[in-house]
This record gives sequence, C-alpha cells and structure tokens, in this order.
Amino acid sequence: MSPSASKKAPAKKATARKSAPKKAPARKSAPARPSRATPKSSKKTTRRPTSSRAAGAKKVASKAVKPAKRPGPTPAQRAAAAKKVAAEKARAAAQRARAAAAAKALREREARARAAAKARAAVLRARVVAAAKAKKEREVKARAAAKERELQRKARDKAAAEAKKQRDIDAKRKAIDAEKQRKLREIERRHQDELKRLQRREAEELKRREALERKMHSKPYGDDTALLDELRERLLEVRAATAEQIAVSETEANEMLVDRERLEYDDEDGSSVASDIQRDQLKDFAAALRLKIDEIDVALGRIADGSYGRCDECYEPITVARLRAQLPVFTCVSCRAAV
Repeated sequence: MSPSASKKAPAKKATARKSAPKKAPARKSAPARPSRATPKSSKKTTRRPTSSRAAGAKKVASKAVKPAKRPGPTPAQRAAAAKKVAAEKARAAAQRARAAAAAKALREREARARAAAKARAAVLRARVVAAAKAKKEREVKARAAAKERELQRKARDKAAAEAKKQRDIDAKRKAIDAEKQRKLREIERRHQDELKRLQRREAEELKRREALERKMHSKPYGDDTALLDELRERLLEVRAATAEQIAVSETEANEMLVDRERLEYDDEDGSSVASDIQRDQLKDFAAALRLKIDEIDVALGRIADGSYGRCDECYEPITVARLRAQLPVFTCVSCRAAV
C-alpha cells in the first residue's frame, strides 16, 4: 500500500466523520423528507394499482408520508446533542491523530526500509565490488601461480633434459670405456691364446724336433746284426761289380779316344760325331757309377754305425724287402713317391 493511499484513507474517514454530526439536524427536519418521497411513492402506486398488497403498502406509505407533529428539542437534548457532537469531534480528532501517527510511523518504517534497502544495496554493491576485487586478485594470483608453476615446470623439464643428456653422455662414456675394456680384454685374451698357441707350437715343435732328433739318430735295425751283415756283403758285391763297370767304361772311352786320334775319320759320313757321343755316354755312365759307389760307401758307413735302414726324409724305418731289393736305398716308398 502506497503512502499516498494511506494518507487519503484517513482523510476520507475524517470527512465522513465530520459529515456524520451534520446529519443529526437533518433528522430533526424529518418531515421534509416525506414530501420528497411521497411523489415517488405515489408514482409507484399509480404504476401497480391492481394488487391488494400494493394497496396495503400504499396506505402504509400514505400514513408514513404524513408529517408528524413533534415538539422542538429541549435544552437537555441540545446539550446531549452538543456533547455528542463534541465527542464525535474528539473521536474524529483522535482518529485523525492516530491516522497521522500511523501515517508517520508508516513513513518512518518506509524510510527505515528504504534506508535499510539502500544500506543492503550498498552492502551488496560493496560485497559485489569486494567479490569482484577478490576474484580479480585470485585470478591475478592464479595467473602468477600458473606462471610460476610453468616456470618451475620448464625449469624441471630443462633440469630433467640436462640430467638425461648427462646420463646419456655418462652412459655413452661408460659404454665406450666398457667397449675399450672389452677390446683390451679381448686383445689380452687373444694375446694369451696366441702365447698359449705359441707355447703349444713350441712345445710341439720341440717334441717334433726331439722326435726328429731321435729319428735322425735312430738305428732301426741296429739290433739285427744278421741283416746288417747280409746287406754289407751284398753292398760290397755291388760295389765291386760297379767298380768293374766303371773301369770297363773308362777303358772303352779311352780306347775310343785313342782310336780317334790314331785314325782319320771321314767327317762327312758322321762317324766322328757318333764316336764322340758314345764316348760321352760312357763317361756319363762311369760318373753315375761313381756316384753309386759313393752311395754304397755311405751305406757301408751307416751299416758300420747301425743307422742304415732309416729314411732320409721321414726318418722312418725302411722295409726289409725294399732294403734287399734295392742297393743302396735311403728313402722309403712314400717319400720316394712324393719326390
């Protein structure tokens, strides 16, 4: 309810109350009213003359319309009426006072309400401003914190990248060192293996040399004196026969040379050339026989020390059959075939 409506409502009530005492004198002049109402009632009666009820009402109305003859108000009545009017005025004044007080209280309440609303609005605005400021500060702090976190993250990422790079470098260095150590160990192992191989080779070579020395100085048939005596006799026989063949060959060569100097040959038929070839052949045969004699002498010397029958190539014993089949002989069948 607006203040203007609240102000107007008591005013209407006050006017109604002020007009209320004025009606009292009108009651005194009551005989004037029937004069006004009579024509209306007369008109009504003219409109509805048929019914009996209307006729009764017409009679009653005609009786009421007639002015009553009353006596004038007495001083007591006037005093009572004046008291009544004064009481009505006092009540109206009290009512106006109460209405004014109510209106004033209403205005004060409305003013306090407006002030409270204004204060609440101000507080609300202040809260909104403070909230906006706090939000802005929070956003600023959040941005600063995010920036700081980003910087820290970048620093951590950089440190992690540098650490990873350093780890990779260390790992590569360790791998290189490990590879170097492995290569050194491999070289050392190969060197040791080579030394061991050399030692084994030297040991084998030494064994081979010792075995070779043993073979070179071995006497495969030193204990078989009967065989050696048999071979010595046969070698001596072969040597004597070979010496006779050498003497015969040399004699024939010398005779051919003497015959050529004594006789004159005709070179046209080629007889001199044929004689020279035969003489050279005889000399070569004699030289081969001398070599055979030298070999027989070597064989006789080996028979003397008991080493005859050993192969000059592999130093293995020569078979008895080969020793008896060929005089002299210094190699086995295998070595002779390999030559």
